[in-house]
This record gives sequence, structure tokens and C-alpha cells, in this order.
Amino acid sequence: MLRIGLSGGIGAGKSTVSATFSDLGGIVVDGDVIAREVVEPGTEGLARLVEAFGDGILRPDGALDRPALAAIAFSDDEKRATLNGIVHPLVGARRAEIIDAAPADAVIVEDIPLLVESQMAPMFPLVVIVHADEDVRIRRLVEHRGFSESDARARIKAQASEQQRRDVADVWLDNHGDAEDLRARARALWQDRILPFAHNLDAGTPAVGAPVLVDADPTWPDQARRIVARLQTACGHHAVRIDHVGSTAVPGLPAKDVIDVQVTVRDLAVADELSDAIVTAGYPRVADVTADTPHTDDVDGWTKRFHASADPGRLTNVHLRADGNPNQRFALLFRDWLRADPDARADYLAWKRTVADAGHADTGAYAEAKEPWFAEARPRAEAWARATGWQP
Repeated sequence: MLRIGLSGGIGAGKSTVSATFSDLGGIVVDGDVIAREVVEPGTEGLARLVEAFGDGILRPDGALDRPALAAIAFSDDEKRATLNGIVHPLVGARRAEIIDAAPADAVIVEDIPLLVESQMAPMFPLVVIVHADEDVRIRRLVEHRGFSESDARARIKAQASEQQRRDVADVWLDNHGDAEDLRARARALWQDRILPFAHNLDAGTPAVGAPVLVDADPTWPDQARRIVARLQTACGHHAVRIDHVGSTAVPGLPAKDVIDVQVTVRDLAVADELSDAIVTAGYPRVADVTADTPHTDDVDGWTKRFHASADPGRLTNVHLRADGNPNQRFALLFRDWLRADPDARADYLAWKRTVADAGHADTGAYAEAKEPWFAEARPRAEAWARATGWQP
């Protein structure tokens, strides 16, 4: 089962994307629909809202007067927090019921207006954000949904900022054109990324890519932060630390477009216990990878567990290593040494280009071909650590 978090500011066009995904076979769990269900007359939710905000939020027939509630709740941060504290847990419980009833191979699209505000983004293997500029959204709300301009601005101001949404977005869909253009891009996203992601996850197969060296991408650290947050949510307190490592963690260094993340655990028994949670987060286990190549005659302490992303749009390697083992320490040392030493970076890049030019058929062969450089470079890295007093 693949769970997608879908969100966007009010008036951005999220409902169009949600409807498109539904037409393509996704099971849409709509936060707005559920939010209405949990405050219908006779529900616990409505009773608690009346207790918090008074009878003035009810229509004559006893149903919730949503504009009246919005006028109160969106005018004050504390009142909005009270509203969210009542509604969000009820919506979450109902959402869980719907997901539990879905088939095991389903693609669940969780349409959550306040996904960012409720800090739920790391719960999803993929987060899709639909965006439009504020003036576009205000015009849509006024022309098509009957808002006054002041109400539209107040509602937008109460929601997450554009930067906050960008911080969690794996996919950013700009919606400044017409609805059909947005639907076309949503269909392409579904076919090219979401369906392969779901298939790989169901089959327990990581996505693969060619070992192609590319220029450094300045967004790699931001992408890694999202992956780290996702793994922190999956691993909880069982992870001692989680770090972006490897070449993409070194600013300006060309690399394969693969994010490497190290999850440090107390021991590999913990790594095995975490396996199901990491798979659910979108990273199938690669069972035949059980160790790193040691760069010394001492082969102890180089074992690990390895997962890789099922998402073809964001290739990722997840290395689980035991705290204090040589391979866990070296991953951090190698990154920090290359960040600090321009000569080491240049030397490593020259070797990477030589290996890449050899035309290795897959990433495994490419990685193996780089090992002689690591064996030669490790003493240099250790000398740098001693000279600088570096510690993990």
C-alpha cells in the first residue's frame, strides 16, 4: 500500500488533483469530507465545538454554521488552535478506519488541507503540494466560492506559507493555468511516478537508475531533510541518529542523483526490528546487501542492513549501521573530510569521473569500482580527523 499526502492552500486547485487521482484508481481519503462528517448533528465533534465556541455557531436546524465558526476561529490563533485540537483527532480516527478497510495494494491519496500545519508530512512516502500565487487564489475564492476578499485573505493568512509547503513537498504542482492543464500534469505524475512507486513497493523492489554522474544539485540537502524526517518518523526513538551522508551531502560535488542516508542504531537487531516500518515509509529491504567493503584488514564492524527507495522519482539508499562500528563512523568522517578539504574533493571527483567513464552497467558495479580509492583515502581521512580533533 502506498500512501500519498496531498495538500495545498485554499483555492490552489487541490480538489482538481484529488479528483483526477480518484478517476485513475486512487482511493481518496478527503480531509474536508471527513471534517464535515465528524461534526454532523448528533456527533461528539459538534457537541465539543458548541461547548468551546457557543450556540452561535449553529444554524436554526441544529447543523453547524460553518461561516459563523470560521469568523470566530480564523480571527484568533488561540481559537484556531482550539478548533484544530477538537477536529483533527476525530478526523484522524475516521481516516484510519477508511485506510484499514482498503486493499493491501491500494494507492491511498490522503487529501489533507492542513497537512503542513498539523506536521503530518513525514508520515507519507510521497507528499504532493498544489500551489497557486495568493492573488490567483483570492480571485478564485471570490469569483467561484463566494468569499469576500477580506475573508479570503484571512483564510490564506491562517494557513501555512509557501515556504513551509515547499519544505515538505516531494512534488510541487504549480496551478496558474486552466484546470485541464493541471489535470494533464496530475495524470502524468500518476503514470510516471506514482504507479511505478506503488508497484515497486508492493513487489518489495527498489527503483533503479543508471550510474550517471551529474552536476551537484543545490536542492539535494532539502530533499535529504525530507527523507531524514520521514525516517525519523518511521524509526522513532530506536534511531540513535539519522544523517545525510555520501557525495550528495558534500556541497558542490558532482554525484549520482541518489541520496544516501545513514540510520544509526544501537545494534543490527534493532535494524531488523525497524525493517517493516522502513518498508512502509517507502524503502524496501535489499536482503542480499549485508555489509560494506572494509577498507582495512580488520573486517569486523562492517556489517549493515540496507534499504532503497521504491520511488523512481527520488532514488535513495538507506544504510542502517550500528553505533560506533567502523562503517558507521567512516560514513560521517568521509562526508565531513570532503566538506572540509578541497584537495580531497578534487581527488575523489577525478576518480569518480574515471569510474563513470568506464561505463559500468549498474550502480553496484559502479560502487565496487570506486573501492580502491576508498582504501587509499581512508588513512588520509583519519589523519585529517586526528589533526582537527574531529569526532562523529
